[in-house]
Amino acid sequence: MTPAFSANALFRRAQDFVLWLMAAAHLIALAALLLVLVSLSPARAEAPACHGTNLLDELKTDNPKEYDRVIAEGAKVPNGKGIFWKIEKAGIAPSYLLGTMHVSDPRVLKMPSGAAEAHAAAKTIVVESDEVLDEKKAMAGMLAKPELTMFTNGSSIDKLLSRDDLAVVEAGLKQRGISLSAVSRMKPWMLMAFVSLPACEMARKAQNTDVLDKQIALDAAAAGKPVKGLETFAEQFSTLAAIPIDLHMKSLVETIKLGPKLDDVFETMTDLYVSGDIGLTMPLLKAVAPDGSDDAGYAEFEELVVTRRNHLMAERAAPILAGGGAFIAVGALHLPGKDGLVQLLKDQGFTVTAVN
Repeated sequence: MTPAFSANALFRRAQDFVLWLMAAAHLIALAALLLVLVSLSPARAEAPACHGTNLLDELKTDNPKEYDRVIAEGAKVPNGKGIFWKIEKAGIAPSYLLGTMHVSDPRVLKMPSGAAEAHAAAKTIVVESDEVLDEKKAMAGMLAKPELTMFTNGSSIDKLLSRDDLAVVEAGLKQRGISLSAVSRMKPWMLMAFVSLPACEMARKAQNTDVLDKQIALDAAAAGKPVKGLETFAEQFSTLAAIPIDLHMKSLVETIKLGPKLDDVFETMTDLYVSGDIGLTMPLLKAVAPDGSDDAGYAEFEELVVTRRNHLMAERAAPILAGGGAFIAVGALHLPGKDGLVQLLKDQGFTVTAVN
């Protein structure tokens, strides 16, 4: 297998993983909490250091021509540069939009210049789901709807995978201290939450380190400010349920196959986030696929987990923005693109300008 093909396979797997991450980033935190609650996670200890290589830097060294193409494609993504935006309309107090990562990495928890001040001055705080204020209550509510998290028709993970793929999943779960028999009736999106976080992030979760979105909501609630959500966890789970089960199963297997490269994907995404180059994320991870056999499935996935949710969030944000003085924090991958939140707010008549 040539190095080029290995890179192609990695990008394809990373692409599937990032799409799934967009669909369920908040649910990763919720499912990781479940791991802690049922003692499936590692014992609490000092969080291990995160290790990873920036895939964009690697591409620049290994394939400069492809690197230049990815950079050029990223530059064409509408509103692809910036994670902190000012939202204005005549006669209305300005609001702000912060793109976040739903992780507890210290680099991410440090908000860009001006964001903390905007958060402190805002009269209303908006996050993807205000249920992050009480994750245990949210989890209890989700467990009351077992059909969203569990197979209730007699099916199970082991019945849906080929022998080879089942061996991959079983080994991947075992490596994380989880027995397949204990979770085989969980829907694949729950298992994805168990395998899609690097060990360092899982350890921080076990130590109750809050992700940025939750900290933003908690700080607002402590200050007596109203916190509103644009989605509910149930709606996010329902979005996952609408995705064909075979796409979930493929993403589960391919994410486990990433192995140590999972750290590279997270490192790359984190570096792009910190630099504000969000528009580069998908062009990079979609780069140089070995074939086009997954294009139809990818388009369906993207429509369900990105486009529809963006439109729904923009629709629900509109009346809040009409009141002015809002601070909105949602996953940064929802911001760029022609169907991204920044463009959709512009389409509503707002002037949206990158601050950082």
